[in-house]
Amino acid sequence: MLKSIRGVIAASLLAGCAFAATPAFAEDEAESEFTISGNAALVSQYRFRGVDLSGGDVAIQGGVDVSHKSGFYLGTWGSSIDENTVGYGHTEVDVYGGWSGDIASGVSADVGVIYYAYPNAGAGKFDYVEFYGSVGLTLGPAEATLGFAYAPDQSSLGNTDNIYGYLDVSAGIPTTPITLNAHAGYTDGFLTFTNNGKAWDWSVGADVAINENLSVGIAYTGAEGDYAPGAYRFTRDAAVATLAVSF
Repeated sequence: MLKSIRGVIAASLLAGCAFAATPAFAEDEAESEFTISGNAALVSQYRFRGVDLSGGDVAIQGGVDVSHKSGFYLGTWGSSIDENTVGYGHTEVDVYGGWSGDIASGVSADVGVIYYAYPNAGAGKFDYVEFYGSVGLTLGPAEATLGFAYAPDQSSLGNTDNIYGYLDVSAGIPTTPITLNAHAGYTDGFLTFTNNGKAWDWSVGADVAINENLSVGIAYTGAEGDYAPGAYRFTRDAAVATLAVSF
């Protein structure tokens, strides 16, 4: 349903441009002001901030974005998840919007809000809203992103909030299609599996670009967690493989 709504919004935006322009230039103006892009992936596990949300199983993912030349964007993304994972059901659908763009030479910013929805979750409230922002720095083939996300008090978060900060670093190996990646994140709040509500997560890996649209990747990832003996460890370290396409 959300994907259908996203398509309607995109069509409405493009139609608005067409009516504002003369017929001879309507199509060119619409194409220059708005961009529609999509992505799809097959992953050996769905890991969210180091936490396994697919029960160790393969997950199918995909999304669609509509962006304006001003930097504003709207998008939706979804993934299959494990039906028995803390009662979330078998589907996650995210809807988000914000602004991204360059703020200086080699420096970019991204701010927005995202709604995490679990349409077939069990009894209780699971959907929640989170605000996010990040600053990215590009230097040659290397990139670094420092980001922050805040989910305010919500009933789905046990009437508490959640804070997340992270650092992503990547570097392309010159004359090769390989990019090396590293990530470190820190959660303080409801969205952890630790007794004190604080947890680090991490990943290291590499991506290989097969062509401009298709890539494969491997990452080793995990997070801190406290568990009773014999309990399933949602945060245990694991290697995650990805096959991704963008269009």
